[in-house]
Amino acid sequence: MTGRVAGLHRSDGGVPKLPVDRATVLATGMAGDRQANRRFHGGPMRALCVYSGELLDALAAEGHPVAPGLLGENVLLTGLDWSAVRPGVRLRIGEVEATVTGYAAPCEKIADAFTGRAFKRIGQKVNPGWSRVYLSIERAGSIAVGDAAWIIAAEARPTTHE
Repeated sequence: MTGRVAGLHRSDGGVPKLPVDRATVLATGMAGDRQANRRFHGGPMRALCVYSGELLDALAAEGHPVAPGLLGENVLLTGLDWSAVRPGVRLRIGEVEATVTGYAAPCEKIADAFTGRAFKRIGQKVNPGWSRVYLSIERAGSIAVGDAAWIIAAEARPTTHE
């Protein structure tokens, strides 16, 4: 199954992350992106935050005021079976190869994107399958909106987040 890059987002710290058409991804993350709280975000094991465009649309259909970049995701993907995107899975996104290192625990900084500030709606522990994921970068490169994305290997590994 081949997916697509539906959006790329970065910021000078925190959320919302703003859209860009193309980005360079290094082992440390997306060039030009900075995290406000490095204790819980960023670093080589959390170089990119990735989310499903279909899940974002489903959240909007539930009435949440979500939009691309509001959940802190760097990369928004469509067309992938999100249930298969779990820790240990290797992805190819544009020129970048990466491994899912864990689920991204939701934090209060994204609460305004949810009706009633119910940001735990996308918590893996509360609603399995709705979480964003973190990636470590195996091969750096460029990603552009519209690039192909697919799972290149699935290897179950325990999660280190959330």
